Amino acid sequence: NVAGLKEAWTYHMKKMGDAVSSGFDGPPPGAPPGAGRPPGAPGAPADQNAAQAAQEGLFGGRSTGFSVSEVTPLVVNGVMYIGTPYGRVTALNPVTGEEIWNYRLPTGQPATRGVEYFPGDKQTPPQIVVGTSDAKLFTLDAKTGVLNTAFGIVDLNTPEITHNIPRASDSLSSPATMYGNLIIIGGRTSEGGGPGPAGDVRAFDIHTGKLAWTFHSIPQPGEANFGTWAGDSWKQRSGVNVWGFITVDAKRGIAYLPFGAPSGDAFGGDRLGDNLYGSSLVAVDARTGKYLWHFQVVHHDIWDFDVEAPPLLMDVKKDGRTIPAVAVIEKNSLLFLLDRVTGKPIYGVEERKVPASDVPTEKTSPTQPFPVKPAPLARQSMTMADIATVTPKLEAFCRKLVADNHVEMGSPFLPESYNHLRVNFPSSVGGALWGGASFNPKLGYLFVNVSDLGQLQGYKDPSSGPVGDIAGTNKFPGRSGPYVNLNPSGRFKDNALNMPCNQPPWGELVAVNVNTGDIAWKVPLGVTDNLPADKQKTGRPGIGGSIATAGNVVFVGATDDDRFRAFDARSGKELWAVKMQSAAAAV
Repeated sequence: NVAGLKEAWTYHMKKMGDAVSSGFDGPPPGAPPGAGRPPGAPGAPADQNAAQAAQEGLFGGRSTGFSVSEVTPLVVNGVMYIGTPYGRVTALNPVTGEEIWNYRLPTGQPATRGVEYFPGDKQTPPQIVVGTSDAKLFTLDAKTGVLNTAFGIVDLNTPEITHNIPRASDSLSSPATMYGNLIIIGGRTSEGGGPGPAGDVRAFDIHTGKLAWTFHSIPQPGEANFGTWAGDSWKQRSGVNVWGFITVDAKRGIAYLPFGAPSGDAFGGDRLGDNLYGSSLVAVDARTGKYLWHFQVVHHDIWDFDVEAPPLLMDVKKDGRTIPAVAVIEKNSLLFLLDRVTGKPIYGVEERKVPASDVPTEKTSPTQPFPVKPAPLARQSMTMADIATVTPKLEAFCRKLVADNHVEMGSPFLPESYNHLRVNFPSSVGGALWGGASFNPKLGYLFVNVSDLGQLQGYKDPSSGPVGDIAGTNKFPGRSGPYVNLNPSGRFKDNALNMPCNQPPWGELVAVNVNTGDIAWKVPLGVTDNLPADKQKTGRPGIGGSIATAGNVVFVGATDDDRFRAFDARSGKELWAVKMQSAAAAV
């Protein structure tokens, strides 16, 4: 009956007098990349970070005066809880959209991706746990929205985290995760080079606000796995943080921590080595923070292939056994299925040779891990035979782009090149991203939406003379080390047409049978509205996760064509779609 769905209510997050947050205030149509962002804000023209995708008009944000919401609502005991990009936490009636209570933060914004729920115990009634953009942590009474003064407002910027560096901050961009009475948090740190705040994971007691444990995201002397950073390059290093979602196996008391790339996340010449726990999944004892095991998805990450999607827990039925498993999916769109107790791959992993960097002082890992099963979920390589031929205009632009800039193409993990451009798949926004996967246990199918979008970049020594290329030049100190980034816009696409330069599909919904490791089905996800009707089903880039239901339906928004869709989980057949006012995406 999904085709009968109709809009029930709308809740307007912005209230009278609310200011636009320091996040992305979408540019008007036709505005240049970065328009509408205040100087110094994430995604402003002088900053290149994960919000870069929004600069290119990929993921919504079309009207001025409003901020993009990335929140995943919680619905608990008949109440919906959300954070807004206007400095508020709100409780709603999920049936009517009626506001139950509304708490205005004294400073900052609630974590952009949501809040957490504590069910309460004999000591503390049910609470909403809120982390903020200015590195604060507090809880609200779930029934009334009143601040819990017993917990207070915890300042997360301790000297141990900031390294006593002025203006260093470890704010929250994703919700905390509860385990018993412990609030487990990651943080959002610097992505540029140079000294910065630590990306350590911490747990706080919900009754007292006191620190319960800390897990060092970069192993310290005397700890397990210390020594994967050359010299003292581990000291005061930033990045290697959990800016996405932490998952807890409550039965076993294991917390799964998905870590991002080290800073600078596009150049590693000043941090030679594998750089643990960068771009790794780490399992720790949720009670104590004690290290259990790790799996590094990318060695010495210079592609910004963060492991930030929520680690997905499931049972895999293989060879007559039921294996408690965790699925790890990241921007590179390689899906690793691991035994969640031991961290061992269920279908095997191979270390395969990958290209070396030719950038002076950079030294990439000679191999990278690839799962034997399943196959890559998104495009990993590119040749001239893959140039888009969707329209003559697009093909002509893309061929000229390649020829004029001497663009090199090739295999997975193609590193940045020196003095010319290369295209690497997927881009630094994926592939898959923090929306991650959903799962249908009855079918044994895991669902991931991916983008087939390339990253077009290269480096040049700024002292070697002017650079002439399609996008001009731009310096991002730290992220690209001492070099100039030849193509700051970064994407292998025609921005005017908003179409990638590789053949479609440009976005897909993928189902993986975890009991066999095989891809069950793949279908294009999204349409290109400005193409003729018979060519529109190209798939579209997108960011955001899916929802799997017990009725064998998969819901997904994410794509930049402004649709929200439902698919048959068994076959991938599209059952329903509705066009909205903007994309259901979260950058």
